[in-house]
Amino acid sequence: MTQQPQALTPDQVKRYSRHIIMGDVGSRGQRKLFQSKALIIGAGGLGSPSAVYLALAGVGTIGIVDFDVVELSNLQRQILHHTADVGRSKLESARDNINAYNPDVNVVLHEVRLESDNAMDIIGQYDLVINGADNFATRYLVNDACYLLKKTLVDGSILIFDGQTTVFTPGEGCYRCLFPEPPPPGMVPNCAEAGVLGALTGLVGSIQATEALKQFLGIGESLTSRLLLIDALSMSFREVKLKRNPACPLCGDNPTVTELIDYEVFCGVAAPEEAAVASD
Repeated sequence: MTQQPQALTPDQVKRYSRHIIMGDVGSRGQRKLFQSKALIIGAGGLGSPSAVYLALAGVGTIGIVDFDVVELSNLQRQILHHTADVGRSKLESARDNINAYNPDVNVVLHEVRLESDNAMDIIGQYDLVINGADNFATRYLVNDACYLLKKTLVDGSILIFDGQTTVFTPGEGCYRCLFPEPPPPGMVPNCAEAGVLGALTGLVGSIQATEALKQFLGIGESLTSRLLLIDALSMSFREVKLKRNPACPLCGDNPTVTELIDYEVFCGVAAPEEAAVASD
C-alpha cells in the first residue's frame, strides 16, 4: 500500500499558505513536495538559487554534491554563502543556510568528487537531479548516470551574459543528443576565466528550481525537448526545439555507451583532479 503523505502542521499551513491556495498545488501538492528528493550538483552559482527555492518550497530532501570551500570571489553570485562562510566547506555552509531558511528540509551532504565509481550510488538515491557543474567531464557523467538510472535531469549553464537550461527526461533525448562530443580542451572558457554576471546565475538557477517543482508536482509543460537560451544583455529569450537523436551513443537506437566511462579521458582532461565538481 502506498504510504499517505503526512498531514500538515499548523505552522506548515502558514509557511506554505501561498502554495496551498494555488489550485495546481494545494495541500496535496505540498505534501508531495515534502516527499520529494532532489540532488543538486554543485553548491555554487546555479546550485545556490536552486537549493534556496527548493528549500523555501518545502522539498523534503535536498542532497548536494561538492567538496570545495567558500572563497571570497564566490560571493558575487553564490547566494547560499555569506561573508562569514569564507574558508568553510561549501557543504557545511549550504546546510546551515538552507536550514536557516527552512528547518523542515533534510539536507544530505555528499562531500566527494563525483566520479564514475560513485555517481550511480549517489544519484540513485534521488528522484531528480539539478546540474550546476561547470566542467564538461562532470556534465557528461551526470547526464549518462541520470539516463542509465532513468532519472530526470534539469540542466543549466551560464557564461558571461548568456545562459541556457533544459530538462532531459529519459526516453526523450539527453545531453549527448545536444552535444555529441565535448569541445577541445581550452576552447570554451569557464566562469573563472571569462566571468559571469552574478544576477544571471540567479535567473537560470531559479528556472531550474521551477522546472524541478513542476516535475515533482506533475503540473505544467516542462522544458523537456526545449532548450531555453537567455541573453541577459538584450534580456531576450529564445527557444530551440530538441529531438532525441537516433544515432546518440547513449539514448539512440543502437547505444554504445551502456555504462559509465572515464570522463576525464573522454573530455581530454589532463588529470582527474582537474575534473572535480566545479560550482561556478
